[in-house]
Amino acid sequence: MTPSDATPPSVAADLQDERLRSREDVGSMLKVIGERVRGGDLGVLPVVVGLIVIWTVFQSLNSSFLSSANLGNLLMESAAVGVIALGVVCVLLVGEIDLSVGSVSGLSASVLAVTFVNQGWPLALGILASIGTGVVIGVVYAQIYTRFGVPSFVISLAGLLGFLGLQLNTLGRDGTINLPFDSAIVQFGQVWFVPAALSYVLVALAVAGYFLARWGRARQRQAAGLSFLPLRLLVFQAVGLAGLLGVVVWYLNLARGVGWMFVLFVGLVLVMHYALTRTRWGRSVFAVGGGREAARRAGVNVTRVYLSVFMLCSAFAALGGVLAAGRLAAAAQSSGAADVNLNAIAAAVIGGTSLFGGRGSAFAALLGILVIASISSGLTLVNLDSSWRFMVTGAVLLIAVVLDSVARRSRVSAGRA
Repeated sequence: MTPSDATPPSVAADLQDERLRSREDVGSMLKVIGERVRGGDLGVLPVVVGLIVIWTVFQSLNSSFLSSANLGNLLMESAAVGVIALGVVCVLLVGEIDLSVGSVSGLSASVLAVTFVNQGWPLALGILASIGTGVVIGVVYAQIYTRFGVPSFVISLAGLLGFLGLQLNTLGRDGTINLPFDSAIVQFGQVWFVPAALSYVLVALAVAGYFLARWGRARQRQAAGLSFLPLRLLVFQAVGLAGLLGVVVWYLNLARGVGWMFVLFVGLVLVMHYALTRTRWGRSVFAVGGGREAARRAGVNVTRVYLSVFMLCSAFAALGGVLAAGRLAAAAQSSGAADVNLNAIAAAVIGGTSLFGGRGSAFAALLGILVIASISSGLTLVNLDSSWRFMVTGAVLLIAVVLDSVARRSRVSAGRA
């Protein structure tokens, strides 16, 4: 007698119904995903595919690329610029741009160095002064934009030049101020990594938070009479995420593990994702990005939205400058210069934030900076100079913008149909 023969008919029927419902749930989910893709809503799919291609190519050229040591270093290198890109996402969501994030980050690093090293301020107070500088800059930008109607492109371009000059003036004649290696900010940027056991605890907390958020959302949709994902699929997704993150953390722990700086970056991404998707402020940001006049007529305080996003953008740029100073153990005339500005903006766009406003997510900063950091790390391992890095990054950026434009046209066509 087989196990199936020993199963009572009623139990067998229930099991068969459960299998059918599971297939229907999975099929419905795949159908919804397919409809979104055909409608131009590609989501993170192009970025994920791009990352897989980049990693495959560089791993075939140099077997050290996907080593745990190199990946751990790649994540640490991406954190500072990734934080800056997170602020750029906020501005792009309302259809504006900030070209001065690199200069603001450099000025923030110089403020930290002068206050902490030269003036002898406590480190925490120096960091607050640096971030406060960014907040003030954001307020000034917002006031000029909302009161005088000056395009954000022009405002931030003037800021790029002006704050670069202020940074040079703040640093003085020497041009470079070294941070003490034993200071907490340098240790945070170079030495402090999450203990192996604690890293798995963080994974468990992240998965639990993900499941509870999704479950709460599903219950809200069910109560409103809308379609929702059943509990079994939510559990399946949570288990899959736990497995994926667990493997990633295990692999990184073969070397130094996960740096606290990268954990901070991911934490900020999660906080901003919640703010953008689950709060009234976030809905207002997307509404303004989708149509400023329509948002105003719907009762959105457009002026406050612009004030908040410009403040967040400059504040994140300042925090990124502080993290970069800790990573390099110094603030110099080159801080925030070179490709920092362009990489932060490119990361936001490559990650899926639309230049036209109204579309994107906080995860765009994370995915986009991983693409750029992977290109930089891979080209370094195969002994190609920075000229190739600029060309490849530019090509990836152009592809991302083209995909965004094509997807936007598809959505418009679908809406008219």
